[in-house]
This record gives sequence, C-alpha cells and structure tokens, in this order.
Amino acid sequence: MADALSAIPAAVLRNLSDKLYEKRKNAALEVEGIVKNLTAAGDHDKITAVINLLTHEYTYSPQANHRKGGLIGLAAATVGLSSEAAQHLEQILPPVINSFSDQDSRVRYYACEALYNIAKVVRGEFIFHFNKIFDALCKLSADSDPNVQSAAHLLDRLVKDIVTESDQFSIEEFIPLLRERMNVLNPYVRQFLVGWITVLDSVPDIDMLGFLPDFLDGLFNMLSDSSLEIRQQADSALSEFLQEIKNSPSVDYGRMAEILVQRAAAPDEFTRWTAITWINEFVKLGGDQLVPYYADILGAILPCIADREEKIRVVARETNEELRANQADPAEGFDVGAILSIARRQLSSEHEATRIESLHWISTLLNRHRSEVLTFLNDIFDTLLKSLSDPSDQVVLLVLEVHAAIAKDQYNFGQLLVFLVHKFQTDHTLLERRGALIIRRLCVLLNSERVYRELSKILEGEADLDFASTMVQALNLILLTSSELSDLRNLLKLSLVNAAGKDFFLSLYPSWSHSSMAIISLCLLAQAYQHASAVIQSLTEEDINVRFLVQLDKLIHLLETPTFAYLRLQLLEPGRYILLLKALYGLLMLLPQQSAAFKILRTRLKTVPSYSFNKEQPNHISEDGSMNEENGIDFEYWLKRFQHTQQQHHLHSKSQALSGNIPISAKEAQKAEEARGVPEINRPPSRSSRKGPGQLHL
Repeated sequence: MADALSAIPAAVLRNLSDKLYEKRKNAALEVEGIVKNLTAAGDHDKITAVINLLTHEYTYSPQANHRKGGLIGLAAATVGLSSEAAQHLEQILPPVINSFSDQDSRVRYYACEALYNIAKVVRGEFIFHFNKIFDALCKLSADSDPNVQSAAHLLDRLVKDIVTESDQFSIEEFIPLLRERMNVLNPYVRQFLVGWITVLDSVPDIDMLGFLPDFLDGLFNMLSDSSLEIRQQADSALSEFLQEIKNSPSVDYGRMAEILVQRAAAPDEFTRWTAITWINEFVKLGGDQLVPYYADILGAILPCIADREEKIRVVARETNEELRANQADPAEGFDVGAILSIARRQLSSEHEATRIESLHWISTLLNRHRSEVLTFLNDIFDTLLKSLSDPSDQVVLLVLEVHAAIAKDQYNFGQLLVFLVHKFQTDHTLLERRGALIIRRLCVLLNSERVYRELSKILEGEADLDFASTMVQALNLILLTSSELSDLRNLLKLSLVNAAGKDFFLSLYPSWSHSSMAIISLCLLAQAYQHASAVIQSLTEEDINVRFLVQLDKLIHLLETPTFAYLRLQLLEPGRYILLLKALYGLLMLLPQQSAAFKILRTRLKTVPSYSFNKEQPNHISEDGSMNEENGIDFEYWLKRFQHTQQQHHLHSKSQALSGNIPISAKEAQKAEEARGVPEINRPPSRSSRKGPGQLHL
C-alpha cells in the first residue's frame, strides 16, 4: 500500500473519488501515465500495489464515488500496462466484474465502460477469462437501467468480435455455462443467449453442432416465449442448425431425439410443430443410429397424428409412414417389446386416429417379427380384447385383424376364442352391440367353419347355462342371417347326403342343444325335417317360456327371408316334403293365435297347393335325401342328448326361481307380450332389419 501511495500523488487519489466526473477522468489519466512509466521501468511490484490500492480502497469502498473512481482507475491502469496487461488481469477483472451487481446503476454503468476499455487493450487474452465475463454479461443483459443495458450491449459486441477473432476460445469449457443459463426465462437474457449461439455457430473453427444436444432443449423452450422476436430468433437458430444437420456426416441423433420426443408433447402448437418436423428429418437421416430410439419416437408421433392442428397431423402421418417403412431388425437395437408397449398404451388414447395407427403398428410387427411379438402376447392380449368395445367400428375391425394374425397357429386360435367367449360372458353389452360384427369378421379372417366348430366346442361344456343359451342363440342368428356365412349354410343343407355336411352338423349339435329354438333352426337349415318335428313334439310346458317365444317369433320372421327361400319353395311339393309341413304346423301350434308370428306362418301355410297332397307319395326316399333323415346319423341318440341338456336348463331355472333370481330382461318380456297376441300395426317383415350391422337382439 505504501508503494502505491508513494507512486500516486495524494491530489490524484483525492480527485479519483470526486463527485465530478471530469475530475475523476483527469485523475484516471494521471494513473494511466504513472502505470505507463512503471511498466517502462519494469516495476511490476509497484503496479500490483497500485491495482490493489484501486481495488480495496476504491472499488470495494462503501462510497459510490470511490467505486466509480476505482473502476475508471483500473481501466486506466490497464491502458497504461498496454501489452503487459495480461499478467495483471487476474487482479484487475474480479473487482470490475463484481461491480456488475452493484446496487448503484451508475457504478454498474462505469463497470461496463471499464471492462470495455480493458477488453480493447488485452483483446485475445480476454478469452482465458471468458466464462466469468459471459456470466456477468448475461446478468447485465437483464439490467433494469436502460443506460446500463446500452453499455452492456456495446461491451457484448466487442466481446463477440474478440471471440470470433481468437483461436484460443474453448467451446468445451463454455458449453456447461451455456447449458445452465438456457433455462432462464427473462426475455432479455434469452435474446442475449440466442445471439451468442448464433455468433458462435457462425465461426468455422467452433463446432456448435457437436454440442447442440446440450442447449437444444433451451432453444425449443424459447419457441413458446411471449415475445414474437424471441420466438423468431430461436426458430431462425433452430432452422440453421437443422440445415447443418442435413449437411453433416456425423450427428448425435440419439441425444437430440430424446429432447424432441419431449417437446413433441408441448402444449404450445409452434413448439410441437417444430419438434415433429425435426423428428421427421431425423427419421429420414438418422439411419441405424436412430433405431434404438424408435419406441420413444413412436410415442411422440402417435398422439400428434390426432393433433388439432392439421399441419402437425400431416407431418406426423408422414413421419409415421417413414418409421414403419424402415425394416429394422432386433439385432440392430430394434426393441420390439418397447414398440409394442407404446402401441398398447396408445390404444387407450381418446383419439380414434391414434388408436388406428397403434393397431397398424401391432399388425406390422406381427408380420415382420411374429415370434418376438408372441413372447409379449400376455402384455397386449388383454388390451386388445378390451379394444373390441371401442366406439369406433374401424378400430374394432383392425383389432380383429390383429387377433386373427395372432391366431394363425392352433394354440393361439383356441386361446383367442376362449378369451373372446369369456369377454362376451362378462360384457353382455359387447355381445349385443358388437357380437355379430366380431363373429362375422373372424369368420372371414380365420375360416368360418373352423371358428364355429371351436366356439361350439367351448360352449358345449359351458357351466353358465344362461350365458351358453344366450351365446348359442346369438351364433345361430348370425349363422342364419350373415352373408359371410352362406357357405356354412350351404354345407349344412347337405347334412343328410354329404359327409362334410354331416360332420359339421354334428359338431354344432351339442352346443346348439342349449337352445331349443337354435336346434329347430339348425334342423330346418340341414333339412332334417323329421328330427325338427321330433324336437318340436318333445317340447314340454317348461320349454314354452318367455325366451322360447321370443326366439320363435324371430325364427318365423327369418323363414320369410332369402336364407329359407329353398324351404318355402319345397312347400310347392307338400307330398314330397310332408315332414316339413308337419314341423311348420308344429311351430304354428306353439304360437299364440293373436300374435303377428302366428298370422305370418298361417298365411304362408295357406299358400301350400292343396292338390299336391293327392298327387305325391311321402313314403319313398328321394334322391336328394329330403325323406332320408339318416345318413348314418342316430337321431334318436341326438334327441335324447338334446332333452338331457334341456333338462339341465329346467333344473337351473327352477333353482333360480326358488332363489327369486329369474334372468328375464324387460326387452324379452315385452317381446313375449307381443308374441302372446298384443296387436301390432305396420310391423316390418323382419326384426333384424331394424338393427345396425353389428348388433344382435338376444
């Protein structure tokens, strides 16, 4: 301290803390001259003492004018040191940088001015202290005083010039500081940061692209800033980086993909659109490097497919197609399980488009990596079953295609139908609303005869008799009405003359025995009229219940449909098909006379030509088997089996009646009243015509 006092006159020291700027300025010029002389003499010890004096007695003084003078003095000392200032920067810079946070705005202003003058002198040596200076500038950019901000901008431009000229700048040391500052929300700081990123990226020797993952998230965060200028600056910087990525042979796609995936779910539309655009380019450019991130990328794309903004939907769909077109292999890091997990999760999306694309992905994975997908079957199967209740028919149809693809082998085929029957059992609404659609589509995808045989086998041993009866009635109605099952109906028509028809008829018979009306329908379809008549005559008082009348009503209406056109034409030859007449009259006798079904059937039977009775002999066996009801079928045995099954239903009904739990729905009761004779006006010829394509009335 004594060395400094001896070097600087007392008047200079006094003027350095004067309240008048001019006096402080003149004193600083004196300090500059003194330091210049000391430098020329090589007396660095005294120079150090002068700097310490200016630092401790002035810049750290509680008096604002002292602090102002100290800052001007330090800048003057640096000018005096000239080319030798570098060795004293460690002393000079800390008090100046410390003054950037001074409470007095004028002190902060003079700190900017001082650092500006110091920077002009030391130039390249400034780089070694860059992080401290950058951090200080970052704070100054958000200063509340406009004069300080203006001074900080001038200093900032000078520092940028120095950095762009220097070959000593260390981007590796700077990036951690930049990454830390990128989370700041102040708009002035954000502008400052984007400005520096843009400047550094423009320097050929600085590889900002290599460090892009470190500050990419911060740039995306700025896209939702309330300031249009900041949004535009951030977008401009991102666009420049994306162009560089397209032209660069080496890019770290993986780390950036993780960031983009998060940003694709941002609430801000512009951020989502930019993120999904980047993902689109990454999928095209990333190649094998991006394969391990496919699951995360898919998780970002699928929700965007249903985005409320059309431009986002368009890019998301294009990206999804690009991603699905890449035939990646598990050996390359393609994680089938992770992709399946994403697709399964997105099946719960509220958006139909997302659910549809999720199913397309599961289907694609099944086609390409079937064995791997089947190892995760337990993880996705329950979700796929639940999706059968989806409100969208298109989704349900796709789910069925996936189920059919899974069920190509016998084991999974059987499992599918077992679980499907269980699903119908626990969700009667699904059976009523979608049962027909599901069964018909599975018949198309998996072979109708195979499906019906397997369902019959499952229902034959079903312990829940009420459900078994309901399910059989549903399957029977689908069999009688669906255009997709015309081949099955044609096969059943040959039951008495054809081995294949007989085998199929007998495969259905045990489960169809759960419903007397289903058995009668099956016999009429198989042209086993003698057995149909026998079944009708075997019915007891217990059989003629509400459900029976409802089902009989349906059958009478179905007899008027194209499905039974052959049967109606056979009535033209009553002598030859006398057992058919007997069966139909048997049904007529079971119907209440005032019911619409009774009138329909009676009207039909009245059209039978009476003259035919005297001209045809019923006792011969015709070539088409209309009177031959054997074909190796022991109908007496099957009648007993039917009666045994029905006896089980009777006991079950009695048990329920005793417990007061009779499962008759209001809908069935209403139909029963109609069947008993409630007059109907303008009733259409078929109840099924009033229902949607995928609905059943049970």
